[in-house]
Amino acid sequence: MASLRLHQLRTRHVGPIDLGVDAGECVCIQGTSGSGKTLLLRAVADLDPHHGEAWLDGQACSRVPAPQWRRSVALVAAESHWWSEQVADHFAQGVHAAWLEELGLPAAAIDWEVSRCSTGERQRLSLLRTLMQGPDALLLDEPTGNLDQESTQRVETLLGDYRRQRRAALLWVSHDAGQIERVAGRSFVMRDGKLVEGEPG
Repeated sequence: MASLRLHQLRTRHVGPIDLGVDAGECVCIQGTSGSGKTLLLRAVADLDPHHGEAWLDGQACSRVPAPQWRRSVALVAAESHWWSEQVADHFAQGVHAAWLEELGLPAAAIDWEVSRCSTGERQRLSLLRTLMQGPDALLLDEPTGNLDQESTQRVETLLGDYRRQRRAALLWVSHDAGQIERVAGRSFVMRDGKLVEGEPG
């Protein structure tokens, strides 16, 4: 169980951002294209240069080796990235068959070649490989952006179960107002590089 805290976090044209996401809480961010949502998530994940600080359960990002931080505070990018031809090569920890089923994927999917996967299948498999690392905080950049309604519901259900069971902190970027209403305890709008609580306008 770990909370995520941001203090005066700044990167490029985003910030300073002060935000807390409690263990087991889901906070959503929406905003127009180019407003800085992805830049914020990348800064929190320590993937881009930034100023200010992020803490996970009181442990400062600046005092944790980057690979260790990124396993604990894991970014699921809008566009999945693959470095090997075989899906199985991306699952060093193996895979929970139940999670595959929950996401509407057959058990055989782990043995597929990445090139034969659709965009939606790759997106779900990318989420699954991140969950297999057991992160304490998830940074979700449009995790259902390429999915149909049924697959979107499956992802929302699995992430909700993970959040409750692991008491994970979720920071979720979404353009879907209906989704935000379903999954978020609180929501913010990114506007001019700042977070504004409430509805877009």
